[in-house]
Amino acid sequence: MVSLLDIIGPVMVGPSSSHTAGACRLGLIARALLGGTPETAKVELHGSFARTGTGHGTDRAIAAGLLGYQPDDERIREALDHAERAGMTITFDNTKLRGEHHPNTTRITVRREGRSAVMTGSSLGAGRILVTAIDNFPVEITGTYPTLVVVAHDEPGIVASVATALSEGAVNLATMRVSRRQKGGDAIHIYELDSPPTPDALERIRAIKAVKTLRVVERVS
Repeated sequence: MVSLLDIIGPVMVGPSSSHTAGACRLGLIARALLGGTPETAKVELHGSFARTGTGHGTDRAIAAGLLGYQPDDERIREALDHAERAGMTITFDNTKLRGEHHPNTTRITVRREGRSAVMTGSSLGAGRILVTAIDNFPVEITGTYPTLVVVAHDEPGIVASVATALSEGAVNLATMRVSRRQKGGDAIHIYELDSPPTPDALERIRAIKAVKTLRVVERVS
């Protein structure tokens, strides 16, 4: 089914919904995973992003997202200058990522105050995105819901404990996915929510013994 968004596109600073709006949203997700503006960012561009991204403003759009700018923010055009003034060091490299990837794909590595995150994501058109990997764990995040990204030791009861914490905080769970590299190791949990998590729910989740990291990704408009 073709939606109105597919026909007229998102509200954005141009020139391209794929190379600009989608790229900005990918930058916003990477920023959220780190918990703020990166000190350093390595942006690897794959496929069409590598071939035509500079002309379509992909570099500026990703930098804008890393700064927290939305796709309709006029400051996108000067985002690289703004990033430099903010003390962020960004490098852009054209690459060919291993495996099957959408033509408009980027891998973004961000660091800040000893923390880091590595995110791979694609811009699907009309501003839509799909994050396919976080820290080498396979995931599926669209950015259309407030999302919790939880890394926990793989053991029974974790999903039930997180679901209970959300329920007690009056937060409804929309979707949930779990991915692990091996049984008994670490697993990544993706919880998409109908509304932002409450501080109480987040504290309850952090208190679960098996939980190693908890990151909150706001819905990207």
